[in-house]
Amino acid sequence: MPEVAAKRAAFRALHESGCFVIPNPWDVGSARFLQSLGFKALATTSSGFAFTKGRPDSVLAMSRGEVLDHFAEMAGAADVPVNADFQSGYAANTTELAESVRLCIETGVSGFSIEDSTGDPDRPLFELAEAVERIVAARQTIDSSGKDVLLTARAECFLVGHSDSLAESIRRLQAYSDAGADVLFAPCPGKPELMRSIVEAVKPKPVNVIMSSHTGLTVADIAELGARRISVGSALSRTAWAGFLRAARMLASDGDFSGLEGASASAELNGFFAADYASR
Repeated sequence: MPEVAAKRAAFRALHESGCFVIPNPWDVGSARFLQSLGFKALATTSSGFAFTKGRPDSVLAMSRGEVLDHFAEMAGAADVPVNADFQSGYAANTTELAESVRLCIETGVSGFSIEDSTGDPDRPLFELAEAVERIVAARQTIDSSGKDVLLTARAECFLVGHSDSLAESIRRLQAYSDAGADVLFAPCPGKPELMRSIVEAVKPKPVNVIMSSHTGLTVADIAELGARRISVGSALSRTAWAGFLRAARMLASDGDFSGLEGASASAELNGFFAADYASR
């Protein structure tokens, strides 16, 4: 298995040119299978992981320790770089954030994202000045560690329903770029004009685009817009849940087993994991 430093160097190199897909597994099994398909890097999903614990996607429902343990497990199990969905860093101030970042780096991840959402519906976003201070704190902690870990800064304007989501996202991402973020990310509806506007506003910094549903766009389409990295958030997890929910509901309501049609063959899964486990 590659050393942590080698995976981190490979992750940085992926962001230097072109466009790559960084899918989001939610456990070790899904991570091992995704890397077998040739994906060059993976990213955790906060909601996908929370659902496996029977909890909502919330910093109030998951502890920092639980999330860090998950990062360590995923980074340790994958042969490719892993980027961590660290939400807002599980920290109320920059001192706490610096400690969270230090602990995150120690898990062996190759990068992580910090959001500017507060989790408070009455104040959904940190004020820009405070959000910038948080990115600065994360940047300084990475630099002090001497580790080559990529910092992704996320502007959550679209997700919290800001009244001028595009303009505010761009304003924030430009400020986060100046504060030392390596990658910029504004989760938004999968509309080409929005993606292009964000990419153009912050170039040459690499931009992550999320595709959490089928919009008709392809990887080639998004690459043409200038995005460097494409993630899918919880979409793969939710796709798996969709099959489970359909089959379980049919069984519970009608005693109908037809929802089990199309299930992956046990032999296929067992064969893959037997070979994969033997190769480690």
